[in-house]
Amino acid sequence: MKSRIKLLTAATMLAGVAVSSASAQELVLGEFGGSFADNVKACYIDVFEKETGATVVTKLANSAQQAAAIRATAGQSDMDVVFADDAFAVQMANEGLLVTLDRAKLGNAPEIIDGAWGKDDAYVAAMLGSTTIIYNKDKITTPPTSWNDLFDEAYKGRVTIGDISGTTGWQFLAAVNKMAGGSLDDITPGIEKIKPLAKDAVLLYTQADQVVSLFERGEIDIAVWYPDRAGVQIGNGLPLAVAYPKEGAVGIRPSIMIPKGTEQEDLALKFIDTVLDAENQKCFSERQFIGSVNKNVSLSDAVSAVVPTGEALNDMMFLDPSEMATKLPEWTRRWQREVLR
Repeated sequence: MKSRIKLLTAATMLAGVAVSSASAQELVLGEFGGSFADNVKACYIDVFEKETGATVVTKLANSAQQAAAIRATAGQSDMDVVFADDAFAVQMANEGLLVTLDRAKLGNAPEIIDGAWGKDDAYVAAMLGSTTIIYNKDKITTPPTSWNDLFDEAYKGRVTIGDISGTTGWQFLAAVNKMAGGSLDDITPGIEKIKPLAKDAVLLYTQADQVVSLFERGEIDIAVWYPDRAGVQIGNGLPLAVAYPKEGAVGIRPSIMIPKGTEQEDLALKFIDTVLDAENQKCFSERQFIGSVNKNVSLSDAVSAVVPTGEALNDMMFLDPSEMATKLPEWTRRWQREVLR
């Protein structure tokens, strides 16, 4: 009898180990750093881990770096889900590096705005943001109204702009180039106008959260940056304000996708569905001060005051991600040769 009890106990323990091993799945998520990562954890990762029992491991990088990492593994990615801006998502989709998203496995898909879905469902936008002007309202009492204001001599040595490896870098170049009379096929006017500004800039930042430290230390008064990041820091006590230039801010669709090579495709789809859920979207939008892609989300007045609405939204420039995917490699080469030298 004792032997039978021992055998049953051993069998039960082995079964428990088997169940534990089966449920102890790990999902590797590529994402942006700073407040973005903090809020992804609070609104998406914590919910996902609680619902699935899986563990999420994160890898922090900007869009260009995430795309480079996926290319380097060529269909054998060590990441299961990745956040990247849509221009880079298109590049990866064109190179056959992404898994087609199965909407039938995404319960929240019907609630997502049509414009969020990438071609052939290679990716889906997870939020709506922009590149615009952020300034210290204690130092700049007259709000800027134009991209041209960044070139004012009064701000010389007090400005930061993004390097072209990050979204604000190439989007600022596109905006300035258009303002200077250039086109997507001819960025010479934009390159020439930005050269002196880049030379005098405190930093050509490569990670969005680098700007926080520059404002905190009083090293800059004005920046080309994201209103969502600024909104978070306003909540943390920094005296920042958001200005939408009359020529139009540049719209951003930070997107989420599954790289080819993952062995966790079903789990990855569950994570994406968690991201698209209305309650979770509202949580992220309210914490990150960014627009939602779920039609059933209503934002508070505080968030609506930071995200582009009304005239600012109507004036916003949305660049075709497919076209930008073809332009960015050459833009990057020219930036490196002419702006960074």
